[in-house]
Amino acid sequence: MDSLRSKENLNQFERIFGKTNSHPRLFVAPARINIIGEHVDYLGGIVLPAAINFSVQVYLRPNHSSFYQFHSVTYNETIKIEKPFRPSPSSPWTDYISGVIVEIEALGYDVPGFDLLVDGNIPQGSGLSSSAALEVVTGFAISESFGLGIKKETIAVIGQKAENNFVGTKCGIMDQFIIAVGKENDCISLNTETLSYSYHHFDLDDHEFYLINSNVKHNLKDSAYNNRRLECESALEKVQTKYPNFKQLYDVTLSEKELIDCGLTLNERKRTNHVISERERTKQVIHGLEKNQFLEVGNALFATHESLSKNFEVSCEETDFIVSILKELGAIGARMIGGGFGGCVLVLDKKDHFAKINEEMKKSYQQKFNLALDFYKFQISDGVKEISI
Repeated sequence: MDSLRSKENLNQFERIFGKTNSHPRLFVAPARINIIGEHVDYLGGIVLPAAINFSVQVYLRPNHSSFYQFHSVTYNETIKIEKPFRPSPSSPWTDYISGVIVEIEALGYDVPGFDLLVDGNIPQGSGLSSSAALEVVTGFAISESFGLGIKKETIAVIGQKAENNFVGTKCGIMDQFIIAVGKENDCISLNTETLSYSYHHFDLDDHEFYLINSNVKHNLKDSAYNNRRLECESALEKVQTKYPNFKQLYDVTLSEKELIDCGLTLNERKRTNHVISERERTKQVIHGLEKNQFLEVGNALFATHESLSKNFEVSCEETDFIVSILKELGAIGARMIGGGFGGCVLVLDKKDHFAKINEEMKKSYQQKFNLALDFYKFQISDGVKEISI
């Protein structure tokens, strides 16, 4: 976000919470994309995410009391709470903050009262992880403001646990991790089983990634997401009764017949087939990007979307339509990203093709769904950090 908006937020912070001798500090966390490795980050898989230059920012100032005051610019709402924290049905955005405090204190730290203002320009429901950005920026701001010295990798785990335990979404670690450790112009390959990671710098030359927001968000996202995770867990349990050496579903190397012999239901086999095939596509994409073989990367992206739609069943009519039209128009590759059931599509294409795609897609989508599309160009950016004010 620009410095003018940050200045306006500082003024608003002081109007709401008052001026003191202690100035609030400004912290910012980015959104993220994931190039490949979808719905495997809670199954021990390898993912290839990058931080991008949409962001959530918070101003935080200790208030030397036992209570906590949060203000959301987006919702124009101020909430005052005290321990013990409980989820808030009326103001669910506060759960991402409260959950982080709970998880930090579970590690043995004390988090005194503070005032916090949050604002962001990550499109809600776009699949770019605004919730994970809020968790990570809150954890980092608390650690820095109170001198806790928590490592960024640990802050990522705190954010994931907050979402799992307090918010109630059984997400994996990928979103929080890349938002914590991202680096400008680099993505990371992250082993979500061991949390080992490495940076990769790719030269896209005359190609680019960009996003298309379907501007739909179907309300079964969270419940279906949790159901997919349960199906994957039950599939692994059945596999392990015959093949105990497989520690994660991502490691499974069995044929369709062998999966049937393990007693997997049709849905469990479909989920497993997505995970196994995504493992191979991830290798294909990393190789293709390193060797500038963009058609190889694009084919893998299209194949991932097909698998997410047919095997993992987390797509929807709108995002399926966007990807099919992109393929007809000659885009190099595209797939839905994020939890699914709406949100954004990630596109890989030549830069000089963008104007044609933009015009044709908007027209086709409007005619089909009576909805507008939003196109987002982005830069790969740093992870969570403090901004000097």
